[in-house]
Formats: sequence, structure tokens, C-alpha cells
Amino acid sequence: MMKITIAGRPNTGKSTLFNALTGTRDALVHDRPGVTRDTIYGTLVGHPECQVRDTAGLEKARAGIAADSTVAAIDAISTADAILFVVDGRVGLIPEDMDWARTVRRKTRAPVLLLVNKSESGRRMADIHEFYKLGFGEPVLISAEHKTGFDSIFEFLEGITPSSTKNSEPVVEKRMKIAVLGQPNVGKSTLVNRVIGENRQIVKDEPGVTRDTVKIPVKFYGRDILLMDTAGLRRKSNVRDDVETLSALKSLDAIEKADVVILVVDATRDIENQALGIAARVYDAGKILCVALNKWDLVEATERDEKLLKLKHHFTNSFHQIIKPMILAISAETGTGVQNMFKRIYEQWDISNANAPTSLINKIIGELVESRQPPMSRLKRPMRIKFASQTGRHPMRITINVGGASDIPESYTRYLRRGIATALKWEHLPITIEYKKSENPFD
Repeated sequence: MMKITIAGRPNTGKSTLFNALTGTRDALVHDRPGVTRDTIYGTLVGHPECQVRDTAGLEKARAGIAADSTVAAIDAISTADAILFVVDGRVGLIPEDMDWARTVRRKTRAPVLLLVNKSESGRRMADIHEFYKLGFGEPVLISAEHKTGFDSIFEFLEGITPSSTKNSEPVVEKRMKIAVLGQPNVGKSTLVNRVIGENRQIVKDEPGVTRDTVKIPVKFYGRDILLMDTAGLRRKSNVRDDVETLSALKSLDAIEKADVVILVVDATRDIENQALGIAARVYDAGKILCVALNKWDLVEATERDEKLLKLKHHFTNSFHQIIKPMILAISAETGTGVQNMFKRIYEQWDISNANAPTSLINKIIGELVESRQPPMSRLKRPMRIKFASQTGRHPMRITINVGGASDIPESYTRYLRRGIATALKWEHLPITIEYKKSENPFD
């Protein structure tokens, strides 16, 4: 796969360009400089063999998040097959551009295309000729926001794309998508780094370090997966920054895009309503949820059984879509329990992709009804179950054709859901039951 890195100082429009080239909104875009911190990955529109990487703005910082972000950006530059070096056409050439152009030349021999962004209005443009001083040849005028000037980008990339990939078949995405969610500072990025086997995600003992949803393809415990590291989610009353609001929206959007969600909670603290709220969104979206009790190694051994029982009680009594929550103790820092957690996740994913035989479902429901008859309707008419089948996955959906009563109480639906889940080993999967009233041919 060809690796294309977008580089430059902060606030030149790199993330806007990334979104335009990948046809996504994966990179967080804001007028404030320094919003991007981790390297974001995507694929070039129409060219699945080309990986595009959005990097943090290059800054002169010796410590802190800015320094870590710059190290990650330089690593993405040094491993790239092509560099798109972005400067701000409205501001003009500044010393920081010169500094980072020298860094790019020092760190890589990959071809570099100089893009002068924000050039949609010639009247607001600085002197274009001064950008020749960067040493990257003729500047290309573009507007990432308006998607103009992109022909030159594609011509540049076509010229350096390896011949073995030009006529390759489109890559079909078969990876299981696993989103890692949770409140700030519970260890999400530490878990992601543990799985990928390198310190790619920035980890600090302070909340709010991760801002974008970072998608990382990796092979772990025998399977190809796509990990999605997300920004920490806090209560709305605690969010007063619009960048954090955008980050939170991207985190919630990751639930819809994921197949499985790992909700990371801090085992050293009590479960909060915020975590239960995230779980509710996951179940409502019909996704598989695994609650990772992180920092389990820091919990006193005498408190572990009680804490685990208390947490399972919280989840079991809070959600009707699930029979038995999947709650597993891990330590992202040491790696304890991480492989076992993914083994359990893979097992549930395989179960969720199977279709239960219609004959088996009808047999299970028939036995449940025989064991406990449904209540009479308000009109004192019995409900008659005629036929049932599985009609959907993610969530697992059972449609039951009934005659007679149409106002089936939720208590009886819960009884059927529990019986079906137990018989089919769906206890960890969200299940919905729908009733379809049979038409009376004599009406």
C-alpha cells in the first residue's frame, strides 16, 4: 500500500485536505491551530491501495502533547512514499514553513508536492513566487475547502504509484471494526497501543489528549481488525469547549460505524451514569458491547469480587436489550486479560453473524409458550403464536407472527427474549423481538 503523508505547520488546512482526499469527515476541522494530535489514517477516494495520513501541525516544542504530536508527525513523514506539504496562501511564507521544509528534506527522500492552500481568492493571496524558497519546486494552488486544484495532486500521485498497484483489484473491507470508547483518562489509548504493539497513540495522565477518532488497521490474536480510538466522553454540563463538542460527536458517530464497541471504564472508580449512557447508545444501535474493567491490577484483591458483582448488577438492571453483559477485567498497562477479551469478542462476533434455523426458533418459542402461556389481552382474547423467524442481525431480530391479542406486555417479551437468548447462546448480544399480527381472511 502506498503511504501518502500530509504535513505542514498548524492551521494550514491539512485536515480539510485529508477529508477531501478521503471523502470522509474523519479528521476534526477547526479554525484553532493544533486541533489534530494523533496521526489519522484513511484511503484515497477511488484508490483503495493508497493510504492517506493526516498529521499534527509541526511545532517547536520540547515537551508535552505538542512535542509528542510532532514526533508522531515526523514518524509519518519518514515512512511515507509521498509527501503533500501544505502552506497557507493567505498568510504567505513564514520562518516556520522554512524550518519544517528542512525537516522534511532531512527525514525522507520521498517526492514532495508543495500545496499552497486557501488560494480560492487571488486578491487575498500572498506572493506565490516566495514559496519557491522552500525548495520543493513549483507551488500548486489549491483550495481544500472548495476542492479545487486537486487534478495536480492526482497527477503527482499517479506518477509515483508503484506499477504493481495501478491495476490491482479494489480492496474489499473485511476487517471487524472495533471502537474503543469511554470517559477521559480511563486508558483507551493505552489499550490501543497495547493491541497494535507500539506507542502510536499519545498517552498522557490528563484528560482530553485524543481529539479525533483514529482508525488503525491491525492484526491481533489471529484476526485482521480495524481499531477506532476515540476522544473521551464527558457529561454535557462539563463540556464548554467547541472542539471538545466536535470530538464527542465523532466519538458517538464511531458507535454507528463499529461492529463491536469496547467501553473502557476505570476499575478504581465507581461506575458513573455517563458510562451507562454510552452503553445505552451502543445497545440501541444494535452493536456488541464489551465492558473493559481497566486498571484491574490496581484494585485490592479483597474488593474485586464485590466490584465485579456490583457492576454486573448495574448493567443487568439498566438495559432490556441484553441478557448478560460482557464485563471483563483487564490491565491495558500490563496486557493482562487483553487477549482473553479479544478472544471473547471474536466468539460473539462469529455467533452474531450466524442465522438460526427457523425450525429451531419455532421449537424454542413453542416450548417457552407451553411453559408459560401469554396473558390475555384487554379484550380477554388469547394470543396465538403462529410462526417465528430470525429477520435481522446486529441486533439479532426475531419476528413473531401472532393471532389474537396485539398488545403483548413487555414482561412477556422479556421472558421470550431471555429464553431465546439462553437457548441460542445469544446472552451477550442485543436482541429485539417484533410482533406481526396475522391478517384475518374473514375480515
